[in-house]
Amino acid sequence: MTIWTPKLPEDGPRYRRIADAMAEAITRGELAQGERLPPQRRLADKLGVTIGTITRAYAEAQRQGWVESRVGSGTYVRHREAESTATFRAGQPVENGVVDMSMSLPPPHPLRPQGLRDTLLALADDPASLQRAVDYQPEYGLENHRRQLAEWLGRLGMSAEPESLVITQGGQHGLTLALQALTRPGELVAADALTYPGFIGAARQAHLKLLGVPLDEHGMDIEALGRLCARQPPRLVYTTPEQNNPTGACLTEARRERLVALAREHDFWLIEDNVQYLPEADRGTPLIELAPERTLRIFSTSKVLAGGLRIGTLELPEALLGRIGSALRAQTWMVPPLMVETTCRWIASDASRRLLNWQTQELEARQRLARERLADYPTSGRERSSNLWVTLPTGRRGSEVQELLTQRGVRVSTPEPFCVGSEPAPQALRLCLGPPASREELDRGLRIILETLAEPPCSPWHTM
Repeated sequence: MTIWTPKLPEDGPRYRRIADAMAEAITRGELAQGERLPPQRRLADKLGVTIGTITRAYAEAQRQGWVESRVGSGTYVRHREAESTATFRAGQPVENGVVDMSMSLPPPHPLRPQGLRDTLLALADDPASLQRAVDYQPEYGLENHRRQLAEWLGRLGMSAEPESLVITQGGQHGLTLALQALTRPGELVAADALTYPGFIGAARQAHLKLLGVPLDEHGMDIEALGRLCARQPPRLVYTTPEQNNPTGACLTEARRERLVALAREHDFWLIEDNVQYLPEADRGTPLIELAPERTLRIFSTSKVLAGGLRIGTLELPEALLGRIGSALRAQTWMVPPLMVETTCRWIASDASRRLLNWQTQELEARQRLARERLADYPTSGRERSSNLWVTLPTGRRGSEVQELLTQRGVRVSTPEPFCVGSEPAPQALRLCLGPPASREELDRGLRIILETLAEPPCSPWHTM
């Protein structure tokens, strides 16, 4: 076991400075692969910080893939070839027998690859479309493509004008564009205290000050946001009003109206993320409908067709088109025309509608199954969503349960990657019900989770 003691950077929360110092020491070779880190209490005493700070630092380093915890043994520098259990990287190979519920993906169906195949075959027989696919196009996208995407959004219950749409390379690109156009380094932006990690990453890349606003079962606490605005209004507020990721909380109509009123009173922008798709009947009043002059709405094909398409839309006020266009040109010049043409053909097909109808029914059935299996534990989430939030029993920690589940062939997510700022993470799990290949595989994973939760927690003495 090493007696390594980090030299901490000067700026930032202590837990993050410790995690950053750990990453730097591993990169330099000061901490070797497979080496055991100091027990948390010993390192806390050396640095003069609380053991909670060290716990968060170790959790952050594990989330970034630098270390791994082993139940009953301690925390070790991760081997380069090992897989991190707290990663959000897509495309990881899933071993035979592993039930992966760690990423919010749509349920598998043969219509996805088949729909792409049929679309590409039809495109190959259309010389005019092929010519468009190899030519440079306007940064916003072709007018015809924007019109087709606007019509598709209308069929999904999200009416949009083609002139207000910019075609993006997926929802994450839309977020990055919005932040680049609306903010400057050092400005304050706000989001739910637990929110989509992609927004946290984009805000950090843009060197923004990110503040978490408390939330409950009704979504963001708008009164708490109001108190923040009284001290220092943010430049923008990011929200997923239909279903918070990870908790599934839906912003009430009253809170939507109050949020819009605050935005007008304190002159901040709103980013409304609707990528986590829900049917129209399950959604409330869009923020972009309540405040069209200051709302940007993000959507993509990732949760309804396929994430690999990397095609999305950014709907915005006309006054922002010039700024967004400049940002898009500086980043990519334009979205790849071949993928836009492919997507527009696919969304116009009956196959895409059949796929979405099947997916909606399938997720509803999977949610029902998961809630029945986990009836003895507090859960939250939308009835036709991929995600289910499970609050752990008293005495159980998310990282401990995650590690046990990983050893037993089930992958889940803990709250740490979703945490904004330095607030402590709740003890819970996010289960993504979409990725398992079938309901039977999902049920097998749920039974393993039940068995694991029924066990007594690991004794803290094991890591002394």
